[in-house]
Amino acid sequence: MSKSGRPREFKDTAVIDAAMELFWENGYEACSTDDLCKQTGLGRGSLYNAYGSKHELYEQALLRYHEIGIQAQIEILQRQGPIKDRLRALLDWAIQEDFSNENRRGCLLINAAMERAQRDPVVERLFTRHVDLLERTLHLAIETAQMSGEISRTHQASDLVHLFLSNYYGLRVLNAAQNRERAVQIAKATLEIVF
Repeated sequence: MSKSGRPREFKDTAVIDAAMELFWENGYEACSTDDLCKQTGLGRGSLYNAYGSKHELYEQALLRYHEIGIQAQIEILQRQGPIKDRLRALLDWAIQEDFSNENRRGCLLINAAMERAQRDPVVERLFTRHVDLLERTLHLAIETAQMSGEISRTHQASDLVHLFLSNYYGLRVLNAAQNRERAVQIAKATLEIVF
């Protein structure tokens, strides 16, 4: 049942995933309701009955992307092993994600934030939640690594986290227009600065 009590006659995740792909390719503004109906296989009435509006479907697509992406990133950071290997694995994951599609769509949440965060509180809230969760996980990992001597205590853990995050998100933005070789060089330089 939906939030309003109406029965659903289709798989929610399949519809949300289909919409997510379209929003990812085109952005929010360039997606029409007709495009969403074609992509999801739903009629206009079914789409509105199930999700209320294009924006509500967009929110569901962003939320699903957030949940999948943040889980993958947190799992990498919480692995066993040296912190340097985990940070490298996170950077490698980002490069793989960003270059895995020939259109190089980048990160859907970053794209959404750049397109709409200034005027869309839903996008701002979801992007902030995503970054906050990654920041907290990074902070714990770096702080633990400083206590064990893997990372020098010359800088505060929070400063290293902010440095890493700015490089990480900067890398992801640049990946939309740079080649993979340069992305790998930036990732390598980021690790050298932290260590």
